[in-house]
Amino acid sequence: MKALQYLNKYLYQYRVKLAVGILITVIARVFSLFAPRLIGNSITAAEEFLNDPNGDLAALKATLLLNIAIIVGTALLSGFFTFLMRQTIINVSRYIEYDLKNEVFEQYLRLSQVFYKNNRTGDLMNRISEDVGKVRMYVGPAIMYSINTVALFVIVISYMISIAPQLTLYTIIPLPLLSFLIYKLSRIINIRSTKVQETLSKLSSFTQESFSGISVLKSYNLQAQNSGDFDTLAQESQDKNMALVRVQAWFFPLMILLIGISNLLVIFIGGKQYIADEITIGVLAEFIIYVNMLTWPVAVVGWITSIVQQAEASQERINAFLKERPQIVDGPGVTSNTPAPLVFDKVSLYYPETEIMALQGLDLVVEKGTTLGIVGAVGSGKSTLLDLICRLYDPSEGSIRLGDHPLKEFKIEELRSRIGYVPQNPFLFSQTILENIQFGNANASFEDIKKAAENAAVADNIEAFKNKYKTVLGERGVTLSGGQKQRVSLARALVKDPEILLLDDCLSAVDTDTEETILNNLKKLRKNKTTLIVSHRLSSIIEADQIIVLDRGKIIQKGTHQSLVKSPGYYQELFIKQQSEKEN
Repeated sequence: MKALQYLNKYLYQYRVKLAVGILITVIARVFSLFAPRLIGNSITAAEEFLNDPNGDLAALKATLLLNIAIIVGTALLSGFFTFLMRQTIINVSRYIEYDLKNEVFEQYLRLSQVFYKNNRTGDLMNRISEDVGKVRMYVGPAIMYSINTVALFVIVISYMISIAPQLTLYTIIPLPLLSFLIYKLSRIINIRSTKVQETLSKLSSFTQESFSGISVLKSYNLQAQNSGDFDTLAQESQDKNMALVRVQAWFFPLMILLIGISNLLVIFIGGKQYIADEITIGVLAEFIIYVNMLTWPVAVVGWITSIVQQAEASQERINAFLKERPQIVDGPGVTSNTPAPLVFDKVSLYYPETEIMALQGLDLVVEKGTTLGIVGAVGSGKSTLLDLICRLYDPSEGSIRLGDHPLKEFKIEELRSRIGYVPQNPFLFSQTILENIQFGNANASFEDIKKAAENAAVADNIEAFKNKYKTVLGERGVTLSGGQKQRVSLARALVKDPEILLLDDCLSAVDTDTEETILNNLKKLRKNKTTLIVSHRLSSIIEADQIIVLDRGKIIQKGTHQSLVKSPGYYQELFIKQQSEKEN
């Protein structure tokens, strides 16, 4: 149970509630002991009355009525305290589930971009849902029934020893065998539970990808193939689950068998002792009731063991992610809020997972309040350069500074609060358009949001919708066209009014007239902002203060539009090509 030790901090956090739950459990079990003892006393009293010719029938009736009243009363009290036990301990398990899910989610938010490239969404979802659910069963039902079982065993067996030590010894003979079988079966359950959870993760990932890419599946007529692949994974999941269930199925029959053996021993040994006048008939009846009272707790031992082993396997998978350390960490912090130039000093970035050198020895200065245009072929490092400014990655070599301060000195939240970033492939959430724009600035008024939409040239499109800004978007913004998604994403960045504005080919899906409108609006807005624009359309960067051309991570050309157009090279060729396309 090494992996489950991680949960000890939560158990300590809720120690008072758990202690109250344990106390209530003991009280409930104490009250449950009254019934067997009183039944035994009643049978003994009835036997003595039958054997005594001068027996007092009225006294027997009074004794029996009193015993019945106490049995009913203690049963009600036992039931009431059992209810309180569930309310206390099961509630604690829900608190721990809530805390653990939050911890896992916060860890997901902290982890770097590389982590998400190496892990599938379905697996991440499975660990925060299915795996945490398995763990909750451990800190809830498993602990509750374990406490219940231990309390019942200690109280019942202690009392049994006090009234008939020899008979008690014979009664508990099957327990060592039970412990051995549980030990052997639990090891197998742990291994198979891990395989079940891993298969479920694969199935979740496959399903999530299928739903996200449903348009591709249909356009390429791959539904049958996809369904066949799903059936294969589902069959694998079924096989793993059935392998686990086959082992779990041994527990209950084995428990019943061992309890049955205990009953036979009680009847056989107890019967001989009764015949020899060593115990009364009431004690024999008590023991039979006690053995059967232990049936459910003993049977539950197998179920508890199964839960613990599954929780162990799940917590081990959760711990693997919780132990991950983000590559991008907070710096000590920078107090200055004064706008400053962006300086790239011999910056290189290597992607170890793909063995690609995305940027090589980049030297660049972007003065505060100026605009830098970035062009280059696909894979030349344009988007990577913007990612480094946001610290989605850190350079493998060299440094990036904002004024005199390296970006690593900033707290991540502090740095990113200065930046408005519009990615190449905008992501919109399944919420209203208003809320999607407001992600850029939670304190923005409705007027600010409308103004940002107007500057992004998407206000007219929004007003045309039935619910206007209250229109709820589908998943990933599928309700909108590509150009509309880009412009809503741009509005999100503009409403933030950032010091640094990063635009990563964010107008590629809009027509030229709309692009011109947006660029004219941006010209007014970016006067006091440091702006970096990545674009394949030279019309987007034609008025930039400085333009660089990237090729395989290196700057091969640098200058203004006028100077680059006159210099033979990539930029001139691209300009001539786009001009001819425009004329045609």
